[in-house]
Amino acid sequence: MTDPRDPAAPLAADGGTPVRATFLPVALPSVGEAEKAAVLETLESGWVTTGPKAIELGRRIAELSGAPHGLAVNSCTGALHLALAAWGVGPGDEVITSTWTFVSTANVVLHCGAKLALVDVDPRTKNLDPARVEAAITPRTKAVIAVDFAGQPADYDALTALCARRGLKLLADAAHSFGARWHGRPVGTLADATCFSFYAIKNITTGEGGCLVSADADFMATAQVLSLHGISKDAWKRYSSAGSWYYEVTAPGFKYNLTDLAAALGLAQLDRHPMFDARRQAIAARYDAAFADVPEVTVPWVHPDAYHARHLYTLELDLGRLTVDRARFLELLKAENIGTTVNFIPVHKHPYYRDTLGFAAADFPVAERIYPRIFTMPIYPRMTDRDVDDAIAAVRKVLAHVRRA
Repeated sequence: MTDPRDPAAPLAADGGTPVRATFLPVALPSVGEAEKAAVLETLESGWVTTGPKAIELGRRIAELSGAPHGLAVNSCTGALHLALAAWGVGPGDEVITSTWTFVSTANVVLHCGAKLALVDVDPRTKNLDPARVEAAITPRTKAVIAVDFAGQPADYDALTALCARRGLKLLADAAHSFGARWHGRPVGTLADATCFSFYAIKNITTGEGGCLVSADADFMATAQVLSLHGISKDAWKRYSSAGSWYYEVTAPGFKYNLTDLAAALGLAQLDRHPMFDARRQAIAARYDAAFADVPEVTVPWVHPDAYHARHLYTLELDLGRLTVDRARFLELLKAENIGTTVNFIPVHKHPYYRDTLGFAAADFPVAERIYPRIFTMPIYPRMTDRDVDDAIAAVRKVLAHVRRA
């Protein structure tokens, strides 16, 4: 009987045996007994909404990311919106960001009533191209949002210098890059403010959640007030013995607070983050070695001055060497029981941004060239070495069947 992992074996899509008997998801959270115990302890404490655990999580995230101040919130999207709002971004202002991101990065600019300026990316990192950022600056530009794609920091040397020279705020969308470093400096110290994501499949999770960090105490105080309806500082204490029933609304704020239930999960995850990170690095290294000599795919390029958080591991197909497009390639991998996805559909390609705001494909040649070729492989700490080997075997098997003669 032919080993289904043998590249010469029939494809599962053609009636062959899949590489795996069970489906390998592209991403899963890593939650164990420590997380369960932390959440149960919080449930039993009687304090399940925003309280001391959420405050502690914000403090610890700030500490680990090198920032003096941290505010845990309900999502990275909320953190991005809070940052722009705390800086007073609004109608008449412009904000520059990358088209190579999840659409939330762009949405928050519109939520503030500002004009969105999308720019193209560096072909190797898929991060903001500083030269294109500079070309997009106008007298109305107020801020730049850098996006750390896949876990690799953007070129903060160039971006901070540019923003300082032009009097702009720099916001880091570090949804992918908790634990990453640039020139040895942790993400969290590289921009005027930084936003992390703790969504279910991120490098640590609170289920849903995020954090805003910064060295600017006044900015963070404003963001804290805005995060909970605009109620004056430490509003959560009004339900404890340390607080009072009386409160004042000082701004028309939002509902972006994080619950203590979620924060308890995140605090337990933080204790395990070094192990999580080591496993992600090991999986990425196995992929790099496995695909280094495969001409039909390109492995991720990592800047020599960056420590990559390895939130995602992407491959780029050389479609000229293949008889199928990416969509069919991913279907064939799925038939082998290997999950994949695509990060990202560029913002300018979504109907609202394309049709309503008028962004044109011709303005984003790099993103347009990369998008049809890139896909994301499974990478998360729960994966075993056998899982990794199965993913590698499936890619090699499919390539063997769709390679141009």
